[in-house]
Amino acid sequence: MKAKVQVFLKPGVLDVQGKAVEAALHGLGWSDVQNVRVGRTIEFDVADGDADKARAEVKSMCDKLLANTVIESYAIEVG
Repeated sequence: MKAKVQVFLKPGVLDVQGKAVEAALHGLGWSDVQNVRVGRTIEFDVADGDADKARAEVKSMCDKLLANTVIESYAIEVG
């Protein structure tokens, strides 16, 4: 079963990488771009065929390793 996790900084947490991308976009002429936030996507296969169990497993992975839940949020897709 395929799993996709999108990890992103929580609102209010300074996104230094997002600011750098925004500045670069402005420098290239796209001055109307604002509030750039950068995250990451992690994709992998989960052996469990039950979607609910797989989702619970992936949530546990996120809470323990894939996301720093103090400053990051995440969204899970399993299917």
